Amino acid sequence: MLTIGELAFYAGVTVRAVRHYHARGLLPEPERDHSGYRRYDATAMVELIKIRTLAEAGVPLTRVRELLQAGEEEFRAAVAEIDKRLRAEIRQRQRRRERIARLTSGENLVLPPMVVDYLDRLRALGVDERIVQVERDGWIPLAARSPERVPEWMARKREQLADPRLVDFYLTLGRALDRAEDDPRLVELADELAAYLTRMADELGEDYVDDTGIEPPLVKLMDALVFDSVPPARRLIELLRQRGWTGWTELKRVDAAPLDNRRTTRSPVLSPDDVNLG
Repeated sequence: MLTIGELAFYAGVTVRAVRHYHARGLLPEPERDHSGYRRYDATAMVELIKIRTLAEAGVPLTRVRELLQAGEEEFRAAVAEIDKRLRAEIRQRQRRRERIARLTSGENLVLPPMVVDYLDRLRALGVDERIVQVERDGWIPLAARSPERVPEWMARKREQLADPRLVDFYLTLGRALDRAEDDPRLVELADELAAYLTRMADELGEDYVDDTGIEPPLVKLMDALVFDSVPPARRLIELLRQRGWTGWTELKRVDAAPLDNRRTTRSPVLSPDDVNLG
């Protein structure tokens, strides 16, 4: 016969747990002996180990009582169901572990692999990391909002990166990040980009250039992100507007400024709300 302390020790639980199981009606509480102690036999230890095993498996104590009273076949079926649930929880926890592990790679956590590959391609081409970061931050809401369109957008991006002139534009823009807004190189950039967009629209159609289908509020948010992260982009958009194009996240044709005024006239700096936002 065992004392409550010995019973708890051999069953791998605490004395407090034994008393809790008594209170819940899971483990019968023996009468005290002539010395005033409660004594437990081997049956009590076996029952206590069953209770502990089921409780550790996550079975609610109300369900534990039912299982302890169940017949052999019902008990076996219930245990099989518990095992099935535990295996599902293990798979779920494994997926969570994988997501946590991906935190170390940052971009992989919130972006589809094809977008991560695209960003890595920009880096391999020597594009300034600040531009890559802006691209990354822009793709995060896009991929979350319209994941089904990411393959289409990525295919278009890969085609565009195959054009050395666009790659050169990226590289030149990177060198312009540390320049003042009145740097004449931005004017040259605007000329190059406007010519590139016009040629692409003429060859492939304007829908190819501006068919993003992004909601105006999201366009505003993403444009503001670009302007805050890459200050020269605001001036560049202003210059592009004078050359017949506007927008950053969503490009649109507009009426170009007269040729004589393009290089000599500078309109006030546009706010994100002024720049082609739908």
